[in-house]
Amino acid sequence: VQLQASGGGVVQAGNSLRVSCKLSGETRRTWYWGWFRQAPGKERDFVAAITLNDPTTYYSDSVKGRFTISADNGKNMVYLQMNNLKPEDTAIYYCAVRLGAHYSGYLTPPDVDYWGKGTLVTVSS
Repeated sequence: VQLQASGGGVVQAGNSLRVSCKLSGETRRTWYWGWFRQAPGKERDFVAAITLNDPTTYYSDSVKGRFTISADNGKNMVYLQMNNLKPEDTAIYYCAVRLGAHYSGYLTPPDVDYWGKGTLVTVSS
């Protein structure tokens, strides 16, 4: 599975941005599609995930209510709509894929099987 993220950029706090990820390869074997982010000097953190079979979404507490993850199976695309952005949302955003089931859906980096290269989102105050 290959992942290509796009859509990052510079936005002012309070504004919105959508990042996208195109999946290619053996996507039928995938179970979770998700997003992580990594701010400078910090660890890579879970942001959101979606299951494909029974679309269920999972969000970190820091983005719940502001971010929305969605997927278009036919186009092999996963999106992250980010509203009311804050300076602390500044990070490189990585799309991620897990092939198998997970006990909770709140993934950690070791749970991920494939990573995209990331797209930078900068939120100015």
